[in-house]
Amino acid sequence: MGVEIRESPVSDDEFAEMKAFVHDYLEASVESEDEGGRMRWYPWHSAAYRFNHIMNVVELAADIAEQEGANVDATRVAALFHDIAKLEAEQDVHAEEGARIAREYLTTHGDYPQSFVDQVCAAVRDHSYQGDLTDLSLETQCLIEADLLDKVGANGTALMLLRMGYESRTHMDASEMVGRVLERGHDAAERVESDTAESIVHQRLKRVRWFQEWLESEVARMGDLDAELSPEMAKELDTD
Repeated sequence: MGVEIRESPVSDDEFAEMKAFVHDYLEASVESEDEGGRMRWYPWHSAAYRFNHIMNVVELAADIAEQEGANVDATRVAALFHDIAKLEAEQDVHAEEGARIAREYLTTHGDYPQSFVDQVCAAVRDHSYQGDLTDLSLETQCLIEADLLDKVGANGTALMLLRMGYESRTHMDASEMVGRVLERGHDAAERVESDTAESIVHQRLKRVRWFQEWLESEVARMGDLDAELSPEMAKELDTD
């Protein structure tokens, strides 16, 4: 169970200020790079996409935390900061850098309890952990589960279909691309621990599966496309 803080240490106004800080930090991360930064030509590596992803994770993480008895404030603040360094740091260090930024912000923009600051920063630091989620605090678990869930469902499907255009693929690849979302969803279903996250991921998988079936029923021969792909094309489609 998370460490309970009975009185919320973060007011609505303070949280709004944090959101503005994260938004502006992401924008500045892009503007500071002469050539647009790492893979910035993909829209989901833009500041706008990253902030939208963060806000999705904030909402999901807070919902999971509330249902699972975690510290909701610590979880949603950690979710807000979890990818703040994503556009300026390498993938393998962005979590640690995000924790550093979160600690600096929280210790200079209010009088938050040290235990609260430590709890938030630990969740940010550990949100890329690939091991068993039960090894982590409940707040970190809720954050990781929310991060996984945002990659599946309608949002993940829309982004995967958008990717087709950037990779010069045709609409005939749509079913296979949606299949990738299903694979991610099944991976997420195996990894999540909480009943709340498990319920959400299965609900989202059901919707994505329905959409894939809808595509294959209305677009002639789409369901047979995988069988007709050359080995080279199939391998290229599987690379992500």
